[in-house]
Amino acid sequence: MSTAESAVASAAATLSKEELLRDYRLGWESRQASLTGRKEVFMGKAKFGIFGDGKELPQLAMARAFRPGDFRSGYYRDQTFMFATGELTLQQYFAQLYAHPDAEAEPATAGRAMNGHFATRFLDEDGNFKALVDSKNSSADISPTGGQMPRLLGLAYASKLFRQNPELQQFTQFSRNGDEVAFGTIGNASTSEGMFFEAINAAGVLQVPMLMSVWDDHYGISVPAEYQTCKQSISEILGGFQRNAPGEQGFEIFVVKGWDYAALVDTYQRAAEVCRREHVPVLVHVTELTQPQGHSTSGSHERYKSKDRLTWEQEYDCLRQMRQWILQDGHATEAELDQIENEAKDAVRKARAAAWEAFFNPIVAERNEAVQLLNNLATETGRENELHELIHQLEHNPTPIRADIMRAVRRSLRLVRDVKRSGARGELRRWHEQAVAENADRYNSHLFSQSEESALNVEEVKPEFAADAPQVDGREVLQACFDAILARDPRVFAIGEDVGRIGDVNQAFAGLQEKYGELRVTDTGIRECTIVGQGIGAAMRGLRPITEIQYLDYLLYAIQILSDDLASLQYRTKGGQKAPLIVRTRGHRLEGIWHSGSPIQMILGSIRGMHLCVPRNMTQAAGFYNTLLKSDEPAIVIEPLNGYRLKERIPSNIGEFTLPLGVPEVLKQGTDITIVTYGSMCRIVLDAAAQLEQVGISVEVIDVQTLLPFDREGVVLESIKKTSRVLFADEDVPGGATAYMMQQVVDEQGGYRYLDSQPRCLAAQAHRPPYGSDGDYFSKPNAEDVFDTVYELMQEVEPQRFPDIY
Repeated sequence: MSTAESAVASAAATLSKEELLRDYRLGWESRQASLTGRKEVFMGKAKFGIFGDGKELPQLAMARAFRPGDFRSGYYRDQTFMFATGELTLQQYFAQLYAHPDAEAEPATAGRAMNGHFATRFLDEDGNFKALVDSKNSSADISPTGGQMPRLLGLAYASKLFRQNPELQQFTQFSRNGDEVAFGTIGNASTSEGMFFEAINAAGVLQVPMLMSVWDDHYGISVPAEYQTCKQSISEILGGFQRNAPGEQGFEIFVVKGWDYAALVDTYQRAAEVCRREHVPVLVHVTELTQPQGHSTSGSHERYKSKDRLTWEQEYDCLRQMRQWILQDGHATEAELDQIENEAKDAVRKARAAAWEAFFNPIVAERNEAVQLLNNLATETGRENELHELIHQLEHNPTPIRADIMRAVRRSLRLVRDVKRSGARGELRRWHEQAVAENADRYNSHLFSQSEESALNVEEVKPEFAADAPQVDGREVLQACFDAILARDPRVFAIGEDVGRIGDVNQAFAGLQEKYGELRVTDTGIRECTIVGQGIGAAMRGLRPITEIQYLDYLLYAIQILSDDLASLQYRTKGGQKAPLIVRTRGHRLEGIWHSGSPIQMILGSIRGMHLCVPRNMTQAAGFYNTLLKSDEPAIVIEPLNGYRLKERIPSNIGEFTLPLGVPEVLKQGTDITIVTYGSMCRIVLDAAAQLEQVGISVEVIDVQTLLPFDREGVVLESIKKTSRVLFADEDVPGGATAYMMQQVVDEQGGYRYLDSQPRCLAAQAHRPPYGSDGDYFSKPNAEDVFDTVYELMQEVEPQRFPDIY
């Protein structure tokens, strides 16, 4: 462990006066932005504020070590770093505070994330990757503390792959020989999170160029370090990770005071050099930082900090300490520094005003246009008395927002709904229609890819089978598919528990590590959260990872990262970033409480922004993998656990055939009732359908194949038009995915119009299935359950033809 002191700060000694004063200016501009931002919130011009004051100097030092091609995965107090790298302007900073929904004005999130959530735009206007080696890159921040760590691991891991895999040398827009460092930042309290420890351990095992900074101001909101961290020092408790010598597995650990500019500059230069040259992870523990305004605009730190602590924080404010150091070493005069501070304040004032004007003026223009149309409507329809109050409130609102405008327009149209002929009403309706479309783009677009590489644009290529194609185990179909994929595209790699040497627990990767090497088919530790994060970060850098979660039940370890980070990535950057990761897992029927899960309701509610593929067999799964690897979107593929040893034929075009997303397949034609299902339930439903045919009930069986998206072509609706009855069946809990499918069909598709009987759902029991075949039978829907449910529906229609069974 290294403790940097200013006496040995050789890197800082080489800086010119201009460079020192530039950093001083940037530090003060950032501080004034924090102070002004807080005032804007209290004035009501912004909803909430969280700021980076007190952390300016270490971020200035870190920025000096950050090169084009590097990546940041950070913390919501990193504004000074973003200013210093040139990836954030003061005006953009305030645009984000005001939630300006324009990607040019606010390029990080287009107003979709609260302030302090930084990102650079990896993609061009068509959704294609730019040359990331030429830019300073910031992956899109998320609010959950510690949530940046799994992605950070992946960003660093990509550098290892680019350096060690010669086949990747051709992708020069993404890397220069893997020299890129992934810089991570986190607050000291958040190092208590499991994701932090998991990522730190994985980085040490993998030996990747990850430079981790901990901003330590002793608190986590109001809770001091004695409640947060053992020994109150993350670097001390991680001391066992310290390498004893170069070449040994582990970390390099540096400790430096956050108010010592010279020591900080030296520390970051040395840390980045070790990280970049030797490709080892580095931890920089920045201690004795302050937080002058407290945690956020939601509270005051005077409530929980002692007077002694507040006095110390005032004395050791990093900018105050930098000023003293500059004066003591004769780098500038007091007058020069006073001028810089005044100019910083003026620059922030001008940027704030420009950002507010750019944000607010278009809204005022929309308001004025709407008021004019409303006045025309009132005059033409003679409804002045009814509309007067709505128009007056809107017109005289000093700080209108778009919701105010739309509210007035919609209520006004409601009041004149009985007017048949009115040009003014028509004009207002057209204005409303256009405003709805514009606001949908501002606030609702880019949940999924809008590029030409959208998964929904992938052309279907049907599987082809040779006449003499043998029947093989389903796992062999997947093995052939993965073999073809790995041979076709060097960017593809697979990681997961037991994926490498033994070829996964079900042998779909058997022999492929030996064929393609450890960098392409790789074993990991038991760490689901960072397996997914490893994939997210690598996918952000242009690679095509397949990350395996061994069983669907264990997806819970990773669901937070999938939900908060991956699923929302395109949305929260409004198409500025993407990570086309495939998460491969297996689920549904097997044995016992933790190996037969089907928590589809949880997944559906958590991962909007990803696709969810639920194939019934391994040929279907292979088609989905081929489709997804032609697209630029993330997805989960759930293979049916009990299908690996069932016999299938391998398509002759195993690496080329594709399966469209959102297109159900009719497995059996019928006329009396439609059964909608997916995955392992398909075989059970088909079995039940054959039994029902024996008693005179004709069943149409539909495999939806994907739940996200769901039936884009209305296949289920067309079936219901024919049968007028429907049963939704799966293995999730009652009210889970069956209720979701019912809502999609009955509500979204309007299927209720064609139903002659109550739509029914058949799901598993609310508890998890016990171990053993009997546990499965009595816990999850079986063929008899399907038979009885359908029979009851038909009995209501023809009780004499279908008498009671029990």
